Amino acid sequence: MEVNTFLKKNVFVIVLVVVLAGIAIYQNAQHKNKQTLMPTEQAPQVNFLAPAFTLTGLDGKAYTIGGPREKPLLVNFWASWCGPCEEEAPDLVNVYNKYEGQFDLYAVNVTPGDKMENIKKFVETYKYPFPVLLDKQGTNADAYRVVAIPTSFLIDKNGVVREVIHVLSPKELDKKIAGLIKG
Repeated sequence: MEVNTFLKKNVFVIVLVVVLAGIAIYQNAQHKNKQTLMPTEQAPQVNFLAPAFTLTGLDGKAYTIGGPREKPLLVNFWASWCGPCEEEAPDLVNVYNKYEGQFDLYAVNVTPGDKMENIKKFVETYKYPFPVLLDKQGTNADAYRVVAIPTSFLIDKNGVVREVIHVLSPKELDKKIAGLIKG
């Protein structure tokens, strides 16, 4: 009888230890799943580092894309002759003004297919408050595999492409930017 009582007490302790160990293993596995590995390769694709480049803006300043930064970034490839670009221009201005200081927006003009006078007129018409960069040879649009414009890349603070978007409704664009800022 003493052995029976001893076994019953120890079985309870053993079961308790096994259950607690199982919980600890499960929580550790969940924690590892939540950790996001930092990408090491550059590609114009979601979950890859954004290809790095530096371009001159209409204001004469140099702007760099790629690598870690203080704020997330929207890179918008566009042209003045593009109808959908005209359609989204007011929405870009509105979302930029709404979240001013919380993210950067660079409008990269695909210059080989555009004229400087048309670029300047477009920027003045839509009152772009953000930097307009000139991709004079189109090499950066090619590096980002831009096949249709407008195309925008949402890039987080770590320089990782989080999403590739095209023309969205103002509400959807706002939602995407809010999500990018939140991280």
